[in-house]
Amino acid sequence: MNAVIISVFVMLVLSLLRINVVLALVTGAFIGGMVGGLGLESTINTFTEGLGGNATVALSYALLGAFAVGLSKTGLPDALVETAIKLVGTKEDTRKKALSKVLLLLIILAVSIMSQNVIPVHIAFIPILIPPLLKILNELHIDRRLTASIITFGLIAPYALMPVGFGGIFHDILRTNMAESGQDISTYSIPTAMLIPVFGMVIGLLIAIFFSYRKPKKYEQRDISVHESITYSKKSITFAILAVVISLITQIYLTEVIGVQGMIYGSLVGIVILYIGGAMKFTESDVILTSGMKMMAFIGFVMIAASGFTSVLRETGHIESMVSTSAEWIGTNQLLGVFAMLTVGLLITMGIGSAFSTVPIITAIFVPLCGELGFSTMATISIIGTAGVLGDAGSPASDSTLGPTSGLNADGQHNHIWDTCVPTFIHYNIPLIIFGCIAAMIL
Repeated sequence: MNAVIISVFVMLVLSLLRINVVLALVTGAFIGGMVGGLGLESTINTFTEGLGGNATVALSYALLGAFAVGLSKTGLPDALVETAIKLVGTKEDTRKKALSKVLLLLIILAVSIMSQNVIPVHIAFIPILIPPLLKILNELHIDRRLTASIITFGLIAPYALMPVGFGGIFHDILRTNMAESGQDISTYSIPTAMLIPVFGMVIGLLIAIFFSYRKPKKYEQRDISVHESITYSKKSITFAILAVVISLITQIYLTEVIGVQGMIYGSLVGIVILYIGGAMKFTESDVILTSGMKMMAFIGFVMIAASGFTSVLRETGHIESMVSTSAEWIGTNQLLGVFAMLTVGLLITMGIGSAFSTVPIITAIFVPLCGELGFSTMATISIIGTAGVLGDAGSPASDSTLGPTSGLNADGQHNHIWDTCVPTFIHYNIPLIIFGCIAAMIL
């Protein structure tokens, strides 16, 4: 009985039963540790010691939420909504309404894609952009499962395909680990190898748009607790834009140039500028910042719990044994080999919640296995890259699903598991497996 499979299965079943994701992760980690032979004391200690692994990310998201609420006090969200209404409109004319939906969803898709490469801020844009747009999404009767699918596509497909921003990090991890396993590759060969699997994600996105969530869905117009209508001025909007720009520049500089986690200080610089501009008064700052931190607290706690969950799985040693057993079971059947390797990648990433952390785990076994099965270098890149990406969509612990939920659930009408994780799992993981197999067999 493999502890990884059992713990991930328990975590997913509990999540689907609408048990809180944090509790599902803690329970899955405990059962995984016990099945893996760690014992009660070691399981608890390993989980506890591992909690700090994502503490930086959790604090980053908390400050990001505070910054987002601070921006709401400048009136910038209201200006965005008014501008979007003018551009998009909500007229009853069927044709105009359809065009409005297309324009709004294209804007969300474009921003999501740019957040990975052009302006690599990852999910930082979501609490700033999405909550103010919920009113328009409601009036246009856009199914939020579609919006979640669009955002998740924009968060994953660009880094899987393009070696820029977060894609540069992912491609470098893939290249470095394959080299350490005895197979040197060029970074420029990765986009070509990942083209077919990412095309599968495009197919999944089109299915979500034109078939799965095409029908209108009605939502209540609720007040969002972190945002109320604000009277804004040119000065407040100017300082809001200045805060966003300088915050992004600070984050990009610290992350890309210095090589440190820049989200914390990027958010902090933005908050300071809002203070200077008068958007936040010192007497109100505690209430404003606390409400922002509450908005993003869910993501923070899930990421912290996921870090403990990952530590327990690693400590059991069953990740390596699962990969090794799969290699022995495959034999010389190429198609079976591809399917098994992708399934292993899916299970690991679903549990860990990070494609970036999955690649180093699987590469050491997959590189020699692909060699034994006669796969080309390009096919090997495609298999390992796809196996890493698999599960990033659909995992309850992935920030690629937690991010969309944090924005779309600002008014309490979007369930993390059934409205984000299940739709993204179906529309992206299934096509990735199919097109990953095709890529491996033809490259």
